[in-house]
Amino acid sequence: MDARGVETLRFTDGVLELVDQRLLPQTLRYVACRSAGEVAAAIRDMVVRGAPAIGCAAAFGVAVDALRLANEDATSFAAKLETAFAALHASRPTAVNLFWALDRMRAVWHEAPADDPRETARRLAAEADRVFREDLEVNRAIGRNGEALIADGARVMTHCNAGALATAGHGTALGVVRSARDAGKRLSVIANETRPYLQGARLTAWEMVQEAIPVTLITDNMAGHMMRTGRVDVVIVGADRIAANGDTANKIGTYALAVLAARHGLPFYVAAPLSTIDRAIADGSGIPIEERDPSEVTGFRDLRWAPEGVAVANPAFDVTPAELVTAIITEKGVARPPLGDAISRLFGA
Repeated sequence: MDARGVETLRFTDGVLELVDQRLLPQTLRYVACRSAGEVAAAIRDMVVRGAPAIGCAAAFGVAVDALRLANEDATSFAAKLETAFAALHASRPTAVNLFWALDRMRAVWHEAPADDPRETARRLAAEADRVFREDLEVNRAIGRNGEALIADGARVMTHCNAGALATAGHGTALGVVRSARDAGKRLSVIANETRPYLQGARLTAWEMVQEAIPVTLITDNMAGHMMRTGRVDVVIVGADRIAANGDTANKIGTYALAVLAARHGLPFYVAAPLSTIDRAIADGSGIPIEERDPSEVTGFRDLRWAPEGVAVANPAFDVTPAELVTAIITEKGVARPPLGDAISRLFGA
């Protein structure tokens, strides 16, 4: 299996195929989605994950149903497409790219001729393809903008998976790593395993091994030790939603890394597209935090290690305050503190 040759999402003849990221790194298998409901289930069940990839999947989910329903009368088409939007909207609450992509698809739907489902379906499929292709270009731009911040020989710590598997391709945080490598810089990655779902151990480590980028896997509670003993130069993470003031929601455990980085004088960078910035939310207190199934904490797959009857908390994300973020790397440039003002400038406000 080669990470460079893996398509996280592929859309052919009205069917969306997704790499089943629950099975990596042992098995590379695609899940075929033939309805918006199946795409919503794939998002909810973590077949596909990562904010940009979720946005792309949601856009394709709308297109799947639009094409499937294109021969129905206009009234039935509109009612069933509305149901598709609702199912996708409810699939996961934190990653704002999901809602951003659905808003784009809805705008195209409303501009299409109401009495021509076939033409509407064609436009929606074309828009979903644009969302996908734009994400790939955005990730490459993030990589170019972030590469300048990475010194030759840097030891980069990252959390969760913000690589090709979390996007249309190339990645955000790992996109910066890839771009630095492609620029000829020698660097290595420290991948936190990312409890409880092990995205760092299963996905980030796999991507780096496949691309021959030196990677060291650690458990999450080793991060402070690695920083204190001088084995980390920079921390780069992705994001699922960024508030207008720069407060950043990312995979649970990110906040602790930011605190540790500040304690040890290390730069803490967030790499994310502008579509991840939710300017309608003033600060991190307004970001919804998904609470996932307790079984993700009490065991993994068929193995259970916690006693029956134990109470479990399983927030999937936490919020890192803007004052702990050194900079946010976007496709339009690097936003530096004060982040609220810098974000406004990125949007031309």
